[in-house]
Amino acid sequence: MRRHLAAILAADVAGYSRLMGEDEEGTVKALHDQHAIMFPMIRADGGRVINTAGDSILAEFDSVVGAVRCAVGMQKLLAEQNAIIPDSRRLAFRMGITQGEIVVDEDDVYGEGINVAARLQALAEVDGIAISGRVHEDVAGKLDVEWREAGEQTLKNIARPVRVWRWSATQAQSPPRAMPVVSDRPSIAVLPFDNLSGQAEETVFSDGVTEDIITGLTHYRSLFVIARNSSFSFRGKPTSLVEIGRQLGVSHLLEGSIRRSGDRIRITAQLIEAATGAHIWAERYDRSLTDIFAVQDELARTIVSTLVGRIQDARLQRSLRVPTTSLDAYDCLLRGLAHYRGFAGDDNRKAQEMFARAVELDPYFALAHANLAMTHTALYGHTAAPPEIIDEAFVMASRALELDPQESHCHRVIGTMWLFRRQYHAAEQHFRRAVELNPNDADRRMGLGYLLVLRGKIDEGLERMQEAGRLNPFPPVWYHARFGVVYYSLGRFAEAAQEFSEIPTPGYWLRARLAACDAQLGHATEVEALKAAILEERPDFSIAEFFRKDILLERAEDRELLREGLIKAGLPE
Repeated sequence: MRRHLAAILAADVAGYSRLMGEDEEGTVKALHDQHAIMFPMIRADGGRVINTAGDSILAEFDSVVGAVRCAVGMQKLLAEQNAIIPDSRRLAFRMGITQGEIVVDEDDVYGEGINVAARLQALAEVDGIAISGRVHEDVAGKLDVEWREAGEQTLKNIARPVRVWRWSATQAQSPPRAMPVVSDRPSIAVLPFDNLSGQAEETVFSDGVTEDIITGLTHYRSLFVIARNSSFSFRGKPTSLVEIGRQLGVSHLLEGSIRRSGDRIRITAQLIEAATGAHIWAERYDRSLTDIFAVQDELARTIVSTLVGRIQDARLQRSLRVPTTSLDAYDCLLRGLAHYRGFAGDDNRKAQEMFARAVELDPYFALAHANLAMTHTALYGHTAAPPEIIDEAFVMASRALELDPQESHCHRVIGTMWLFRRQYHAAEQHFRRAVELNPNDADRRMGLGYLLVLRGKIDEGLERMQEAGRLNPFPPVWYHARFGVVYYSLGRFAEAAQEFSEIPTPGYWLRARLAACDAQLGHATEVEALKAAILEERPDFSIAEFFRKDILLERAEDRELLREGLIKAGLPE
């Protein structure tokens, strides 16, 4: 028997018995579809489903804020979906949340906290949430939710009255509207991919790919993703893409087709701007069907990883046409990212200004805090930044993680700060957590792979990095520098040199690495040119100082191999 304190969420469908009486099969299927939406959201906010019985859901969370944020997000999303579903077919939930002790005895879970959550759920409005006074105190000022006090309530079989606060997704939509409003942040609906194979049974495969893409996109917390049953409701209907976007309230649509012929399959995908119907991006994927489920998984992950970058790019281009004075926090974030990925001399400074502005506009915007931490060190050469700068960035990254511990990028950034402090074990923990939270993000896999390479775990690191390369067919240029480091540690100097040469504006760090490659390969002319450029940029360059400030290799033999190349290049020791 095990006892522990947790935030407890209880959810139940309003009018479930009536719905079952009118259409049992349809109601069961609709409930299954809702669970497919809700369960990943629960996991994404650090929760765990501990029981389902009939139409009810019982979940526990380590964080009260996570439980309430998850419930609000689910109710908002379900309300959006129900807006286009006839009243007679809507599955609307009531939810209750409290904090209390849970007792786990083998397969049984019980405790007063569970009973209180169930009683609060019964007091909630349809599409609403009821929380205890203790929960209200814990979330006050941390979430953008306006609670209405319902006073002290006597709950059945609970000894003491409980102060109750309520919120409703339906009432939160003010003023009432017939159609969803497009979110300020990127939003997308994935329409069911067309089966062009001419065989009805292939629709199962095409639907599977579509659902995998939807699930993959939900890992990106900066995206608002329309659930499957809303996207699929337009199958076979003569509705224009612009009208679908308007009804679903999304900025982007993804449509595609699947054609299978023999042991080959071709999938096409098109990203569309919903407001205009204009095609933003299109791609075709051809694969051999040696393992149909492996192919389905690979294609979905590749499309998702590529798609998110295209959505960000399209949103950025649109925001660049808007005067700076009218930007909101997310637009500032996008502009900052555009500068951060650039190579102009003042790009890092401009990126820092944009991220700082995003934090000013929204102090609770975790991604803005995380990226501000990265630019804070970037202005001083990342790893070469003074210890006090790295400490300041660490505080910023810690704040980002505190605001959103389920955002994978926040773990990636705090992991980077631990790496800059040469605390490799802590860094690896956070890089691994970043991949767990969003396995579809190529950059997260690349970050983990590179960290493993720096630790001397070459084989596992290279495998992760190659996975990132497959996931991102249009990789940013910094991938080349990462591959260059691993190839050098493997003694594959020509491949390392080729990777380093792909960087358009190399600084002394990259030139030193490239000089080591060319020295190992015996390219004397290239070495002399690189050495001259390094000493022109850094007249006081020394190998000892380079290792102290810029080199993050943990394993001694990797450090010695690099030192050997730099000495061969004739750089000052």
